[in-house]
Amino acid sequence: MNRKQVAAWALFDFANSAYPAVITTAIFGAYYANTIVGNEGGLGDLWWGRAMSLSVLFVAISSPALGSVADRSGVRKKMLFVYTAICVLFVSLFVTIEPGMVVWGFLLAVLANIGFEGAMVFYNAYLPDLAPREKQGFVSGLGFGVGYAGSIAALLIAYPLLVRGHYDLTWLSVAAFFAIFSIPSLLFLPKDRPGEMALLRAAYAGVVGFRGLVGEVLRERELRRFLLAFFFYIDGVLTVIVVAGPYAENTLGFGATERILLFLVVQISALVGALGLAKPTDVWGPKRVITLTLLLWTFLTVLTYFIYSKSGFFVVAVLAGFGLGAVQAASRAMMAALIPRGKEAEMFGFYAFCGKSSSVLGPMVFGGVSYALAGNQRAAVLAVGAFFLIGLVLLQRVADPKAAIVATSDPGAGPS
Repeated sequence: MNRKQVAAWALFDFANSAYPAVITTAIFGAYYANTIVGNEGGLGDLWWGRAMSLSVLFVAISSPALGSVADRSGVRKKMLFVYTAICVLFVSLFVTIEPGMVVWGFLLAVLANIGFEGAMVFYNAYLPDLAPREKQGFVSGLGFGVGYAGSIAALLIAYPLLVRGHYDLTWLSVAAFFAIFSIPSLLFLPKDRPGEMALLRAAYAGVVGFRGLVGEVLRERELRRFLLAFFFYIDGVLTVIVVAGPYAENTLGFGATERILLFLVVQISALVGALGLAKPTDVWGPKRVITLTLLLWTFLTVLTYFIYSKSGFFVVAVLAGFGLGAVQAASRAMMAALIPRGKEAEMFGFYAFCGKSSSVLGPMVFGGVSYALAGNQRAAVLAVGAFFLIGLVLLQRVADPKAAIVATSDPGAGPS
């Protein structure tokens, strides 16, 4: 395992974490819903949910083909750079959004989120190349842990700017943070390997071969079962990330600076969860870690319905953050352990397809329930909690890859 490359890979998580921390979670989501659109009767929630759903739908549809391009034409690092640049560019353009510019803000939010989510497809695909299976849980957790450290740093930068009402400088700080700290990753991650076909031909093969990829996934029983469970529970995770800011502001009355403090605490607890359960993911197996975190999140979504105080919500947020770091890291490690060798980017493209296509539904459910019930976000959060429960039940049908790892690493182990 090349420690320099692992460090460079983890540093990209540090860089890109400024975007979800400040843009989709803590500040911009609520700013767009309440200041740009106006959230009377849940209208801002509806528009924000549409923006996130449309962007992840695009990434979901394009990810399998893009993964195939990365595998077959050897452009993984180049694609990582392109999508990073897209996110940085359109976040920078947030400074042009004024109150009432609903469609312009919607368009920029969609494009920025496409850049962020698209980059993650190629970033995740490096994991099997950087770490052997028995250490992928640790390395995945390290990436998320360093990522949450990046979230904390970005929020600390944003805090004094927001206290003074400098929203434009806040968006620029996120763009600069992502751009600057992604440079080492783009320099030191493994170079692209020579491709077996030209870029356009690889793109065509990816589109045409999608049916074959689906067939390959369906033939891998445990992978198929895991991705079905992942489809549901990651929708709940990603939806909570997107709607937490508007919920804290509208339902519990958090101001901008209070939301910064809230999400600083969440990022710290998520860092602890990602790093604290990184080694247990390798020891216990990722399935057990995911199961425990989904039990926690199911309980917390129900509890949130009954929480009316800011202090109570702080406690819920800390516990949710711990589960957030753990479930994301363990899911990535489980996927890495289940995919066939040589299909990393292609299969992680399909992984993104499952995650992103599912997360089209969550924000729409939240926004739709809130709008239908005249802005009742408590009921909307409760509806999102159903995704955790469904995913938890489906996950129990999946054999933990930990057993396979033990069998292959033990020369005396017989076939299972």
